[in-house]
Amino acid sequence: MKGTTRTVSTFLDRLDELVIRLLSRYGIPFLRVSLGLTFVWFGALKVFDVSPVSELVAGTVYWAPPALFVPFLGMWEILVGLGLLSGRFLRVTLLFFLMQMAGTFLVLLVRPEVAFQGYNPLLLTTEGEFVIKNLVLISGGLVVGSTVQSRRERREREHEKRARKERGETVTGH
Repeated sequence: MKGTTRTVSTFLDRLDELVIRLLSRYGIPFLRVSLGLTFVWFGALKVFDVSPVSELVAGTVYWAPPALFVPFLGMWEILVGLGLLSGRFLRVTLLFFLMQMAGTFLVLLVRPEVAFQGYNPLLLTTEGEFVIKNLVLISGGLVVGSTVQSRRERREREHEKRARKERGETVTGH
């Protein structure tokens, strides 16, 4: 019985380590790609004037002509999505991402009657929930941003790669 328990425990430990390795390796790239797909999709809906939030956007940014602003916002979102999907230029992409995300909270200030039931900030409407859930998207963007290397780190990595190559060691992409 003791040997069986130890075998099961060892199996569970190895399974746990495997799952953690897989999550560590693929979790953040999956998050980046899923954010990118979401932005491309939502942006395309705005560009093609079939977005369910076009009226909400137009009513919130009431000082801009809706026929221009909503498609512009859609293109902005598509560019952010493409940047996230490609994984290139993430600093700029994430800056534009955070600017767009910050803009979504204007609804809470400009149109509180749309976001809150009876102006009560604890009672969200569907639109209010739609806006507040963007905190999760922002958190995802921050996690993706935490993977961006500084220029100094990139230089050091390239220097180390060159040094290993000169020593005849195997050099991988990571």
